[in-house]
Amino acid sequence: MISSDTIIALATPHGTSGIAVIRMSGNQAFAIADQLFFGKKISEQKSHTSHFGKIKDHNRTIDEVLVAIYKNPNSYNGEDTVEISCHGSPYIIQKILQIAVRHGARMAFPGEFTRRAFMNGKLDLSQAEAVADIIASENESQHNMAMQQMRGGYSERIKVLRQELIDFAALIELELDFSEEDVEFADRNKFLALVDHTISVINNLISSFQLGNVLKKGVPVAIVGKPNVGKSTLLNRLLNEEKAIVSEIPGTTRDFIEDTLQLNGITFRFIDTAGIRDTIDILESKGIERSFQKIKQSAIILYMADITQNPNDIITDFNSMAFDPDQKIIIVLNKSDELNNFCNAYDIEEAIATLTKKDSIEISAKQNKNIDKLLQLLQENVTGNHTSFDFVVSNVRHLQAFEDASESLGLVKKGLEEKISGDFISIDIRSALQSLSSITGLICNEDILNSVFTRFCIGK
Repeated sequence: MISSDTIIALATPHGTSGIAVIRMSGNQAFAIADQLFFGKKISEQKSHTSHFGKIKDHNRTIDEVLVAIYKNPNSYNGEDTVEISCHGSPYIIQKILQIAVRHGARMAFPGEFTRRAFMNGKLDLSQAEAVADIIASENESQHNMAMQQMRGGYSERIKVLRQELIDFAALIELELDFSEEDVEFADRNKFLALVDHTISVINNLISSFQLGNVLKKGVPVAIVGKPNVGKSTLLNRLLNEEKAIVSEIPGTTRDFIEDTLQLNGITFRFIDTAGIRDTIDILESKGIERSFQKIKQSAIILYMADITQNPNDIITDFNSMAFDPDQKIIIVLNKSDELNNFCNAYDIEEAIATLTKKDSIEISAKQNKNIDKLLQLLQENVTGNHTSFDFVVSNVRHLQAFEDASESLGLVKKGLEEKISGDFISIDIRSALQSLSSITGLICNEDILNSVFTRFCIGK
């Protein structure tokens, strides 16, 4: 619901702070500001200037403030905008909002400032979504993805592909108008090459989603194994704090313990699970049950084993876990410090890796041996061949649109190869174009807009 109303909202977090920023935008923003700001006349000042003065209510000073002015169309959302920097007292904030509303403004809906930026052509829909991702970013990877998307990211790539498809679609549509003359305006071989190229680009973007999703949401990593293999000790080493209780008594960890670690811009969520074994202890059994639930939800499994055990027993125990084949698994062989002089930890690591066909690494959590190598291995399991992706998709809505476009273009390719009628090919081209257009908002409905912008904060 975009209207000509002048809207206002707190743009900084709620609560007491040194400074708060109140944003007001719309046709009457300057006129309303003149009613409550006592200093220079706001409506007569140049754009992108700041002015010191007082906010008054019936000659009573509420606060001394700094007011920044942004005139349309050179503002964030393309409208006349006023930003009031005041002291961060909840009372002052509330009074300023009340005075502005009394003079004709209304409180903004969630995301309404950015929604107006989209409606006024300052941002496309994917860029608008990136604004929310920037605000929510908690690490370097999330920030980089969001910034790339907000700066155009794959919007420009979509724009080029879409225009090429439109040009060919227009020629096919023209052929339909001259169907009786049996002429071809669109070179089918060139069109087939374009469709192949477009499908390849789109499928590469679809493939990037797995990386984008984990970078955006964090990587859940379950530390799994039998009791007393050193799971809690490893968690403490990874987090560099005594998060979990360490004891030689089996079954000490009866429920999962979870904490996060930022590693080169990636958030890892480590989960220390209860030791997996048969037990008649009701509480421990409940913990083991929850452990299996966390295992299913994890993207990476650190399966821990005691390297001093017989390698055949390690493999037998590992195979009995029946992990999901889609999960990435690293076998962590702990307690290498306890091996006798006749055993080579690296040789055991190599043997386990060969027999299980899984990444394996020998460590000593107690002596902090190879923990840095384990962290490096974890990062490699997440990023993989990420350098092959020009852009990374992290938005589920975009993923669905790309998948729909790829499916439609597959039908176009099949139609071209089978030389079916141009009117049927035209239908599939339109479907592909609609899917691509929905990403940037060239074709969009109210439900999509509501879904996108209601997750924003009020003042954005």
